[in-house]
Amino acid sequence: MPEPDSRGGLLGFEDFHVGQRFVSGKHVMDAEAIKAFARAFDPQPFHLNETAAKATFFGALVASGWHTAAVTMRLQVEQGLPIAGGIIGIGGELSWPKPTRPGDTLQVVSEVKEVIPSRSRPDRGVVRMRSETRNQHDEVVQILDAKLLVPRREMASPNSGS
Repeated sequence: MPEPDSRGGLLGFEDFHVGQRFVSGKHVMDAEAIKAFARAFDPQPFHLNETAAKATFFGALVASGWHTAAVTMRLQVEQGLPIAGGIIGIGGELSWPKPTRPGDTLQVVSEVKEVIPSRSRPDRGVVRMRSETRNQHDEVVQILDAKLLVPRREMASPNSGS
């Protein structure tokens, strides 16, 4: 984890470098939460009901990929990516190589892949980040290769005076 700065650990564009890694806290996936998320956003049998899920491709209840993505975001916002100005995605690629199952303990490991200063906007840049959401067996259940808009430190400070 990077050293905290005077803004309580929030990082600006100039604080990022290729190879830098961030590790989030953990979150346990609960069967009831999986079903509740599915009822609201992805009502498919393999997300809603253990018995019905047995007859599907997965053979058991699994979390929606969108649920895994939402948990990933929460882990990164709360503990995993301390970016000044928030985590602002401007594009990316998402995949789910393994399903997330009830009882899985998820953790996000992110690595900076590219740091690109803006040519036209000196107050910001783009950081390309690969984030792997892993379960308790260190199996990757989600990969997010995202481009993040990151303000420079002096531009992210509310007292910088524009």
